[in-house]
Amino acid sequence: MARSYALDSFDLDFFDTAPVSYRIDVNLPVTPERAWAELTRQHTLDWCRAIRGIEFTSPPPYGVGTTRQAKLGPGVALSEYFFDWVEEPAEHHYRNAFRGESVTVPGLSRFGELTEVSSADVGCRLVWRFALELATGAKPVRLFSGPTAASVFKTVETDTLRHFSTLRPQT
Repeated sequence: MARSYALDSFDLDFFDTAPVSYRIDVNLPVTPERAWAELTRQHTLDWCRAIRGIEFTSPPPYGVGTTRQAKLGPGVALSEYFFDWVEEPAEHHYRNAFRGESVTVPGLSRFGELTEVSSADVGCRLVWRFALELATGAKPVRLFSGPTAASVFKTVETDTLRHFSTLRPQT
């Protein structure tokens, strides 16, 4: 089994203050409910070339306290803990956020993701925020920072747009 490196905890404000952040802000041609269902299903993000697998390790229904395991690349796994989970169907608004609890590569201090889905004039709007902090004195973790990371996040965006464009719009 690969060695695991513990990550530091944080709250929602870290998405605004993180030393390194990435943001995907796109419209999808499906209802907010359809997008949310896709983004919160078991084995989600199977459409992303940059992600090898995501598995919820908590039983449904999902909410605050849910855990998940992500395989991001060769030898790179991230244990995730959802500390925020909001579902407001009447407002067509959904949001969750996780922080990484541990990762199998050294060099990170904090890592997290915030996903928000809301109504748009057509379909829905997906705002996906990624925040991270490198460990003090650590060599940059190529997968999570610099040009490599920017390329990975662009691939995630492109693959997500492609995936949702193939789904049948719901009325």
